[in-house]
Amino acid sequence: MKSPSLSTTAYAGASNGESSERPPFLRMRGLCKSFGHVTALSEVDLDLREGQVVALCGDNGAGKSTLVSMLSGVIEPDDGTIEVDGQPTYMTSPLRAQELGIATVYQNLALVEQRDVAANMFLGQEPVRLGVIVDRARMVDEATRVIQRLRVGLPSVRTLVGDLSGGQRQAVAVARAMLRGSRMLLMDEPTAALGVRESRRVIELIQEVRSEGQAVVVISHNMEDVFDVADRIVVFRLGRKIADEERAGLQREDLVSLLVHGCRSEEAGER
Repeated sequence: MKSPSLSTTAYAGASNGESSERPPFLRMRGLCKSFGHVTALSEVDLDLREGQVVALCGDNGAGKSTLVSMLSGVIEPDDGTIEVDGQPTYMTSPLRAQELGIATVYQNLALVEQRDVAANMFLGQEPVRLGVIVDRARMVDEATRVIQRLRVGLPSVRTLVGDLSGGQRQAVAVARAMLRGSRMLLMDEPTAALGVRESRRVIELIQEVRSEGQAVVVISHNMEDVFDVADRIVVFRLGRKIADEERAGLQREDLVSLLVHGCRSEEAGER
């Protein structure tokens, strides 16, 4: 991987066309990753800003999950640079990503069904008093505060996770990330196993997180969800970023054509 270095140019003309005096929360340049002879990512540039939802779209093996794995510290790029708040950094582990304010909600959610909501939200980071006693009252109070702030419909933070619906479990995983002070939330297919009503609630939850000022990155194959929640849509194909568009400037037929043909619908018709 290249040694990171600060750009000497102004933070204007970013890859998504935005201009700002502030750098994006996270900036990636020239990210590459190969597994043996297979190129998973090739020369990917991407800016992620707080208060914005970015949907990553593409077929299986397009490079979306590899990118998210890099951002969450699970794997390191072979080449390229990553900056957080304009400062170069190495994403060397999930712990490092968490320290930088990046939280990941995986499809399996990593929740313990036999423990209640409050315990799951503090899992591995339980507050203590007198140095040794778990502060259960504080856990309940703080978990309740975050759940209410996100307007999540739960019976109580004392409810066992095993008794919750799929959408409610997604909400608990997101609330845990918020409780830990995340600035960017990575979500992998958050509505894949949910019905229509619960999927709608998860979309509303993502909108709540965005309104709190967090950056949200969502991997999704559900086109309706993408157009409902995304501010920007980024399309990957064979390890390359082939489109980075504002949602308002991209039609559904263009997204389908990009996913299938690697170009917009009018361009595909000319071939």
